[in-house]
Amino acid sequence: MGRADARRAQAQDARRAPKSGGIRRLFTWKKLLGTFFGIVLLGMGAFGALYLYVDVPAANAQAERQSNVYQYSDGTVLARTGKGVNRQIVDLDEVPEKVQHAFVAAENKTFYKDQGVDLKGTTRALLNTVGGKGKQGGSTITQQYVKNFYLTQDPTVSRKLKELVISLKIDQQKSKDEILAGYINTAYYGRGASGIQAAAQAYYGIDAKDLNVSQGAYLASVLQAPSQYDWNSATDTGKKLVKERWAYTLRNMVEMKWLTESEKAGLKFPVPEKPKPAQGMEGQAGYLVEAANKELEKQGVTEQDRDAGGWTFTLTVDKKRQKALEKSVDDQLESKLDREGSKVDAGVQAGATSVDPKTGKVVAMYGGEDYVKHYINNATRQDYQPASTFKPLVLASALENESTTQDGSLIGLNTIYDGTSKRPVVGSDTPFKPQNEDDRSYGPISVQKAMNSSVNSVFAQMIVDVTPAAAKATALDLGVPDKNFPERPAVSLGTMNASTWDMAGAYATLDNHGQKVTPHIVQSAEHRDRTVNAEKPKREQAISRASADTVTKALTGVVDAGSGSAANTSAYDAAGKTGTSEDNKSAWFAGYTPELTTVVALFGEGDGGRKQVSLTGTANSGRANGGGFPARIWADYTLGALGGGSDKTFDLQDVERGEVPAPPTPSDTPSEEPTESEEPTPSDTPSGTPSETPPSETPTTPAPPTISPPATTPPTTPELPPQPGEDDGRPGERPGGNGLLGQ
Repeated sequence: MGRADARRAQAQDARRAPKSGGIRRLFTWKKLLGTFFGIVLLGMGAFGALYLYVDVPAANAQAERQSNVYQYSDGTVLARTGKGVNRQIVDLDEVPEKVQHAFVAAENKTFYKDQGVDLKGTTRALLNTVGGKGKQGGSTITQQYVKNFYLTQDPTVSRKLKELVISLKIDQQKSKDEILAGYINTAYYGRGASGIQAAAQAYYGIDAKDLNVSQGAYLASVLQAPSQYDWNSATDTGKKLVKERWAYTLRNMVEMKWLTESEKAGLKFPVPEKPKPAQGMEGQAGYLVEAANKELEKQGVTEQDRDAGGWTFTLTVDKKRQKALEKSVDDQLESKLDREGSKVDAGVQAGATSVDPKTGKVVAMYGGEDYVKHYINNATRQDYQPASTFKPLVLASALENESTTQDGSLIGLNTIYDGTSKRPVVGSDTPFKPQNEDDRSYGPISVQKAMNSSVNSVFAQMIVDVTPAAAKATALDLGVPDKNFPERPAVSLGTMNASTWDMAGAYATLDNHGQKVTPHIVQSAEHRDRTVNAEKPKREQAISRASADTVTKALTGVVDAGSGSAANTSAYDAAGKTGTSEDNKSAWFAGYTPELTTVVALFGEGDGGRKQVSLTGTANSGRANGGGFPARIWADYTLGALGGGSDKTFDLQDVERGEVPAPPTPSDTPSEEPTESEEPTPSDTPSGTPSETPPSETPTTPAPPTISPPATTPPTTPELPPQPGEDDGRPGERPGGNGLLGQ
């Protein structure tokens, strides 16, 4: 290489040198460190500004939310429910120390040493939130307390940053004991329990002060997933996980020297008790609240809405009438039962629904002896048969459809049927020959008298004359549910399923001259963000006024001179019907005055509600039919609910008397006198206006028959095996064994 070339190379090197040196000077370690610390200082400055900017707020609405209030129609409180009412704040010194340590061991072992935050866990949670992975754990007890008491559960970056700042401030402002107390008192444990006191009661039926370390470890563990870890409802996986969490908590307690290894080895997993109704639901309150909640669901106020709290629910229930109904059941039934010493009495359950027939408002309801003892609401349960309280609806359908007997006579109160016991129905493809009570035959008998004495054979034939399909359609229009409701002759004896609530609606519709009445128990539901009012009743005519009023006329005869005489009093005008189901498993009285409709029923319940048993022998009184305890409860309650009586009378129009040709001599008229156990024998002159003159049961002059049809007429089709609950002619294997059905 020549000197010229060397000089050129040196010049090139010289040109390169300044450029390379500039890059090195730009990315020196000093500058990199300076930039890093600058960013850190900038972040610290921003956090400092945030620390100064974010104040500790007042407690959030959720932490201080009030309970839901259920009140009577007059505004007095019936019950308080919801998570608010199921939280009772306790001082930390009321909680055993080892239980306190269990919560720290489960959630935040460094709680007593940290500054209120877990920067690593919080950073991880922030990154997960930004990355769209949702809510993540990693918070200290202080942070969880701040989230529960001051903030919300929203998984947002802004909420997480506020939580961080407020936690630091709270850690400076409050002692660790105050923070721990706030945490265990605000946390939600499941079963509607907020706070450790409510949780101790909900899971173990004890106060927080009586918790042992094993129980405390379970409650600390269940906080991670209350729904998943509740032992009563948990899946096998949930049970496995909560056991592992419980064991993890105890291991941490040993590690932190809060529990010895020998103490831990002696502990057993504390299986919680089965859930029980929240306090305040005792007596009738729980039944009323349950019925209201079911109705609220239909109106769009869901369980989640109610759980949020802050609602005031005003019920239609009249406090005075409610207390009157409770007193009547106590006086007329409960005071006479020996629930401890009698197996029969132990299974007797009463239910009742009382309705304003003009508005459909449920003014009183009896659901059972005590909601915390018997959870099934006897007023709304639909697993028993309404029995002969259905017979008036058969008559209503006959009137509404202008039905005729087999020989073409229009059916009305004076129409004559053959009341012979075990008389086969005519005109049905399904053979049916029901037995009357005590196997008593009445021979020719008017519809009015048949209603008075609840003669099974008459209404079995009447439903065939109407057709079971038409009778069912009328019943559904009146409010009877389509529940186990076959279109067969046996349903004339009420073999479907219905509740006192259902039947109260049907009878209230009769009381309201055929205008549909739908019972409801919620007057209004008010919240600061929302108000729900009861739906206005639809003024639709379920059946004509003439049909409804004719049935009412028939039912006044039942009270005045029939099986419902126990409800008869001069203090008010009344109409009603008794009913006793197969084998005396239920007994009913459904009745009304011009101002009030009430249905009372007794149910024979065995094996913890899983079995229906006979009521016979209730309070050592023999058979327990509808004309007994139910009618007496109804009469006593009605007298009290009406303030001692009422001078209002039924305003009946266009009552259908029916066609009344003279009947033939009956083929089977009993000569013996009825026994004392029989229902009252109808008088020779049925209740009615002076112009009502039905023929006597034994006429002196034969005339063309109007009996529908003669008892001697055989079935038109070959006999088939008897329907369930229907008569096959063999003693003890018919509806109302022992002659009880239908009265």
